Amino acid sequence: MTIQFGGLATGLETGNIVEQLMNLERMPIARLEADKTWQNNRLSAFTELNTKLTSFADSIKNLNYRDTLLQRTVKLSSEEHLSATVSRAALPGTSYQVEVVSLAQVQKSVAQTGVASKTTASFGTGTLDLTVDGTSHSIDITSTNNSLEGIMKTINDADLGVSAAIINDGTGTPYRLILTGKDVGKTFSLNSSGLAGGTDSLGSYNVDDGSGTIANPPVQAAAQAHIRVDTVDIYSNSNTLTEAIPGVTLDLLKGEVGKTTSLNITVDKSSIKSTIEAFAKGYNEVIGFITSQSKIDGEGGGVLGGDSGINAIKRRLQSMLTQPFQNSGVFSTMSQLGFETQKNGTLVVNDKTLSAAINDNLDSVASLLAGEEGTKGLGTQFKDYLYEITNSGTGMLKGRKDSVNSSLKRIDTKITSMEARLEQRQKTLEAQFSAMETLVSGLNAQSSYLTQQMTMLSNMMSGGNR
Repeated sequence: MTIQFGGLATGLETGNIVEQLMNLERMPIARLEADKTWQNNRLSAFTELNTKLTSFADSIKNLNYRDTLLQRTVKLSSEEHLSATVSRAALPGTSYQVEVVSLAQVQKSVAQTGVASKTTASFGTGTLDLTVDGTSHSIDITSTNNSLEGIMKTINDADLGVSAAIINDGTGTPYRLILTGKDVGKTFSLNSSGLAGGTDSLGSYNVDDGSGTIANPPVQAAAQAHIRVDTVDIYSNSNTLTEAIPGVTLDLLKGEVGKTTSLNITVDKSSIKSTIEAFAKGYNEVIGFITSQSKIDGEGGGVLGGDSGINAIKRRLQSMLTQPFQNSGVFSTMSQLGFETQKNGTLVVNDKTLSAAINDNLDSVASLLAGEEGTKGLGTQFKDYLYEITNSGTGMLKGRKDSVNSSLKRIDTKITSMEARLEQRQKTLEAQFSAMETLVSGLNAQSSYLTQQMTMLSNMMSGGNR
């Protein structure tokens, strides 16, 4: 607000008076600003609740189906020759004997002789004959690429399933070309006899010189991985096998003939227990937050206190927790798995009861939580409901956001309108007080003039009487 100096004529602090009057006029805006803060706090609280509901849903997603609930685990007698991971497609209770005969490897061939410089154009020109899997490919070598680096790049650019690189063997002519197959299925040979002239020889890369003898054998021959599962021979172009054992991925580490690794697949009961315990934790997070928003014995409470929507969520969760679920197993309620409700609505899990249920009646646990054919278990029902109310397009938070944003928009419109009116009101008050000062100043001037005239008249009359 612009500082104004007034009251010189009246003796009143007119600037302060206008400011105080405007403060009174602004009180409705202050209430609207408080409403905005309250609305934003509600939105933050709804967002926090939505986060807890989403976290709850994610923590119990493995209760959705029997296969995801009954997680598998794999145990190896040794991790020297292979490692293994297991999916829900694996058959629990099965075991296998795995022998890693040899690992998959690509062909590698190295030039027998080297050159002193990899950048000097010291080779002849013509064609290289690169034969890959029995198919011959001609690679043109000209005066622009007849250095060792140029030949390497040209082979790589041809993209024939063979990559070229240069090694340094530390001798007087250290640079040698090395060729590597891009996968175990690639066998190749390189014939450089088509190059004419030049001071250096690229060397022979022929695997077979045509007479059935090896002219320059590769330093590493291409070979498939070879394993035996329960004496059945299995071959693969990769050291990662996904179909040798149903639901199991094998990563081969070392080949050794005659050495077998025992592989056993079981149900991961510890993970199942952790998933069920996570249900109680997620449930408590949600119920605890909703309860904290309500006044208890006239005390506490939050910005969502009394909101019918969150109270409906609480009632629905509590109802789903206690409702019986008919199935072929021995359990029909969550309490039979050790879930115990406390006075504040939260849960504790009786570890002894839960462990006994998992160890003695695991299939019944799965039937209760994941359901059976054509029916949704209690765990699945919870998950579906949680995903429904946290849906980004139709869920609880979306509706509350839309409502709050609509209210905030109305409040901002009112504030803008009132600010414009108050700005005009302030100008009017300032003008009125300014006019009053002008009037009082004029009256004061007239009063002074009249006082002077009366004084002169009095003096004149006093002088005449003498």
